[in-house]
Amino acid sequence: MEILENLRILDGIDIFLVATLMFYLYRLVKGTVAINIFIGIVVIYLIWQLTVLLKMEMLSTILGQFIGVGMFALIVVFQQEIRKFLLLIGSTNLTKGGLFKNFNFSKKEGVLNLDIHAILGACENMSNTKTGALIIIRRATSLEFVKDTGDRMEIEVNRPIIESVFYKNSTLHDGAMIIEDNKITATRVILPVTQERNIPLRFGLRHRAAVGITEKTDALALVVSEESGAINYIKDGEFVLFDTIDELRVLLEEELM
Repeated sequence: MEILENLRILDGIDIFLVATLMFYLYRLVKGTVAINIFIGIVVIYLIWQLTVLLKMEMLSTILGQFIGVGMFALIVVFQQEIRKFLLLIGSTNLTKGGLFKNFNFSKKEGVLNLDIHAILGACENMSNTKTGALIIIRRATSLEFVKDTGDRMEIEVNRPIIESVFYKNSTLHDGAMIIEDNKITATRVILPVTQERNIPLRFGLRHRAAVGITEKTDALALVVSEESGAINYIKDGEFVLFDTIDELRVLLEEELM
């Protein structure tokens, strides 16, 4: 009761902010190998706090030293996640509600600006003809650092244009296409390739490039395999499974609304 009586409003805000930070850190590493490390660190920290509370001096000192030195190791272990988090914060637009959009506190109201039907229609046609394609859809994080490696454009998104760009005899078919605000803004873009070794060997350079750019940014990637004609959707460096093109459409709409 004494603790509750001395609890200030700022203490409640402090607890809420820490809980929110932990929740979004968990979401950031969820589904990756780093999640096990994250849970292990949380467990060790809780044990350390318990030993301090119980005044177990020797064990609390050892764990305290481990926690202190471990902070430097975390920078190495979580470098990809830290980079993604800083990119997320750095690309936030406070004046237009970008912060709340990025952290999913609220949904953005309004009509979806991207012509998903045209993109998926083109992907279906290219899948049927086994035409390889790599389409990157920008969200909050800027893609200027990769757009400079390709040819800049300013073309409204439509199915014939997408298909003509990736046509095998086209001079533009190599590399990735960047789509921003319903416009094709670059083609023949060279993307960073992931160093992840757990990707099955059946996936080629297009897929590894799609994983690489979605590891480093919050962009979405669609890949059409030149060998099998399969369409793959990649987000946050992970392959997102779907059964039908309509299900893929719903997944994209949820991410882009």
